[in-house]
Amino acid sequence: MLKRLDRIRFRGQRRDEFLDLAESPNTSDTECTEEVLIKPRFASRESEELREVEGEQQSDAQAGPGFSAALQDDSRTDLNEVKGHLEIALLEKHFLQEELSKLKEESNVDSLRQELEKERCRRIELEQKINDVLRSKLEDSPSQTPKAPPPPAPAGSSTDKQRETLSNSFLKWLYERFGVYIEDFRFQPEEKTVETEEPLSAKRLTENMRRLKRGFRPVTNFMRNLSALSSWYSVYTSAIAFIVYMYAAWNGWVIPMFLFLAILRLSLNYLIARGWRIQWSIVPEVSEPVEPPKEDLTVSEKFQLVLDVAQKAQNLFGKMANILEKIKNLFMWVQPELTQKLYVGLWFAFISSCVLPYKLLGFIIAVYAGIKFFIIDFIFKSCPKLRQRFDTPYIIWTNLPTDLQLKERSNTTLSRRATVAGGRGSLTAAAPMGVNRDEDGGRYYSTKRGAFHEVFNLPESERPLPVCENGWRCCLINRDRKTPTDYIRNGVLYVTENHLCFESSSSRSGSSKRNKVIKLLDIKEIQKYKVLSVLPGSGMGISIATPSTQKPMVFGAMMHRDEAFDAISTQYNKILAMATAASPET
Repeated sequence: MLKRLDRIRFRGQRRDEFLDLAESPNTSDTECTEEVLIKPRFASRESEELREVEGEQQSDAQAGPGFSAALQDDSRTDLNEVKGHLEIALLEKHFLQEELSKLKEESNVDSLRQELEKERCRRIELEQKINDVLRSKLEDSPSQTPKAPPPPAPAGSSTDKQRETLSNSFLKWLYERFGVYIEDFRFQPEEKTVETEEPLSAKRLTENMRRLKRGFRPVTNFMRNLSALSSWYSVYTSAIAFIVYMYAAWNGWVIPMFLFLAILRLSLNYLIARGWRIQWSIVPEVSEPVEPPKEDLTVSEKFQLVLDVAQKAQNLFGKMANILEKIKNLFMWVQPELTQKLYVGLWFAFISSCVLPYKLLGFIIAVYAGIKFFIIDFIFKSCPKLRQRFDTPYIIWTNLPTDLQLKERSNTTLSRRATVAGGRGSLTAAAPMGVNRDEDGGRYYSTKRGAFHEVFNLPESERPLPVCENGWRCCLINRDRKTPTDYIRNGVLYVTENHLCFESSSSRSGSSKRNKVIKLLDIKEIQKYKVLSVLPGSGMGISIATPSTQKPMVFGAMMHRDEAFDAISTQYNKILAMATAASPET
């Protein structure tokens, strides 16, 4: 009876005939291939089962209510099992759909399709452009040529169409083959990019100076090695280099030798980059101490750091400017006697290059360069006096003036002309206003108010030291005075052999009342002074104590404070030593 009920419940495959979910293939629930195959297989069986069911129903009706209840329980359990199988199938479908969506996202099919569509559109546009160009050429060609009579037969038109199609296909093939290269030659306006300037930073400034120094280090090391080679720092190395060079010059191998040395240097650099430790230098390299980076700097330390870097940059730019100005003045005949030597040398080189063959000329130049580098330069470096007399390139370079030197020379010539004109006017009169002549002749000292000795009421022998011919601009702070006009005065400070002179630049000082003259022997104490402690740095002032003042006088806002302090202290010590040496004798 139970077997018959199983047949009634499952009119297809039995439960034991279902495939296990683990063994079933990964197919979706929409596929119905198995159902189509199952139906014809069990069609005959269903007809037999229907006949049996009719007989069994009659017998079940006779069996009673107990049997029908058991039958309902079995059907419910079977339905729950079917529901479980359906839920598992639905879960598998959900997981498979998620995997399919992930695969689609990873493959980026949509983006590839979009790019393909763009390329197709671009190709269609290019084909249209080519066709337009060809049509315009074909339209222009009959207008330029004389008009021919119309063709008598339509056969010619067909041949023309074939030619046009062939030409179009040929041009299309050419564009497909070489169109990429043609596009590279398309002229386009240059894009101008404006570089943003970085704000001033002490850290960035010092880092850039260090980078510049590191970048110039290979060049400076190369120049040091060359100078050591020419000065015979290592006798064996210089001798071997001289013999090898002269042998190469004798055989005409100078250029191949330099190329081989360049290749050898690059090979050594490659090995060094790969981790080899190769260090070869004639002069031993001095390892500079690496300064640790300072992160937390005070305002005064930052200000001093910027001043140091600015001083280095100033000196570097000054040297570069001197070199460029000397080269310019050499070619502009500023010093005719020096440029004349270069002019004669260029004519000699031109004539020799026209007369002599290039092989002989190269041999002469190579031999002369070797002798000059290894022998003549060594002799000139060892004998400075001989170099000053016979080394022509050195003489030309050292005697070439810069623009600053030319300006100073022009100022001195103008002052000399003024003094000569004044001397012709009155032979017995004194020197003109604002000019004071040195006893040695040829040097004049003046101030803005007049002659130096007249402004400060000093004898003519008193004149500024060579260190401070133009004076040091500063401001005198007299702390004994309470009025603002007398408390601070702007002016220029001079140092003579026996006095310290301050010339006030106030417009109201028609006389010398506001000027200050201090004897060096009257100075009790001299020291560096910082006017305002709030400002960064070590200060730019000098305090001088004298018996006539209760508080020391301060010369502040002095740019060249250290230079002025050294000059004043050395002259003060010199005068003090002379006074102490003369006192026991008296």
